[in-house]
Amino acid sequence: MNIKDLIVDDRRKGIFRVHRSTMTSPDLFQREQELIFNRCWIYLGHESEVERPGDYRRRTVAGRPLFFTRGEDGQVRVFLNTCPHRGALICRRDEGHADVLQCFYHAWSFNTKGELIGVPDQESYGPYFERRELGLKEPPRVDSYCGFYFVSFNPHVEDLVTYLAGAREYLDLIVDQSEGGMRVVAGSNRYNIKANWKLLGENSLDGYHLVPTHKTYVDYIASLGTDDSGDTMAARPPGMAKALGNGHCVAINIARNGRPIAHWHPLFGEDAREPIAVTRQRLVEKYGEERVYLMADTSRNLLIYPNLVINDIVAITIRYYEPLAPDDMQVTAWHLAPREESDDMRTTRLDSFLTFLGPGGFATPDDVEALESCQAGFRATELEWSDISRGMLKPEPGTSDELQMRGFWRQWHAHMQGLTKADVQDGQPIEFADAALAGAND
Repeated sequence: MNIKDLIVDDRRKGIFRVHRSTMTSPDLFQREQELIFNRCWIYLGHESEVERPGDYRRRTVAGRPLFFTRGEDGQVRVFLNTCPHRGALICRRDEGHADVLQCFYHAWSFNTKGELIGVPDQESYGPYFERRELGLKEPPRVDSYCGFYFVSFNPHVEDLVTYLAGAREYLDLIVDQSEGGMRVVAGSNRYNIKANWKLLGENSLDGYHLVPTHKTYVDYIASLGTDDSGDTMAARPPGMAKALGNGHCVAINIARNGRPIAHWHPLFGEDAREPIAVTRQRLVEKYGEERVYLMADTSRNLLIYPNLVINDIVAITIRYYEPLAPDDMQVTAWHLAPREESDDMRTTRLDSFLTFLGPGGFATPDDVEALESCQAGFRATELEWSDISRGMLKPEPGTSDELQMRGFWRQWHAHMQGLTKADVQDGQPIEFADAALAGAND
């Protein structure tokens, strides 16, 4: 099938369908590596993971072994995790501390700036041997935003701030929740899902599946009561979905289950009520009621295209997923929290992090089962299309609709055709079409 025909996007009729070969084809998977993962900005890690000079973290990004470390000068640097000598991995553990990075194979040694500083028996090399030419190699592009580090293997990629487009606003909402800065809490969880990587992007933004798929969690929260203290929750608008440009999307909901930042819920216990109220007052003094409402009284599932999800919900979860095959991905999740938070509130956050999105929590096993079930269903090749039309003709699609998934798929489709961005219609970004066309089509 021609790449252009993989998606049906009929905005007049409100029909959006994706051919299921996009989830199963080895050829399309390889094309994704070349046209998406080799060209876009891809998430690497958070600056707080390497707080001290010499700290390092090892990652796999777009199939490449990488590590990032903080140098003696305080700068965070990213290197390909391969020795310039014969190719062995430099960092063989996922994390650690080393003032000198030494390859175990032949003991070539490098400082945290990547410079080659030690070669056993260097005298055996000729007079033209140059250490300066054999230092650790960096990816073509490295940049950060609000402490989140990204890499690109495309030297001509647009700058990171431009690439992030409307997603910046939601990263700012996360970072501004802390007065002392955010940090990744030590520890992570990692697991594989035997399904196509794009299914997790869809699932992370999909409010439609919440009640039927996660009924056990919904019933558990309901058993704890609701937080009606204080206000006009019933008058708040329903959740909404937004496409943010460049494939980034967000689903926004009212935080009825509480937020440790500044929205108390019985889930947190009575002891947490006053500290949360104090935090909220400080934030209001700094940012005003309207911004604190966005921070604390709404929750967000943010997809930064192509494969980073930040669940800014009861707790803040960073989820990175690395595609391994058309039907396999590896997911790694970290917990992000304010530096100044008390041990008790940190415990509350971690409990929420693990209770819902931990590998043995209420949600993750449900989602893994759902995605693997979809992947198994795709073997029935006689049914060729998946439908992502929900809410397409609504003027204001909500989180139970699928505008957010369509924003992702339109950018994916553009990239797979060799285009830089999704097309435009009537001078408006394609992501605006769902809301704009509803009135135009009457």
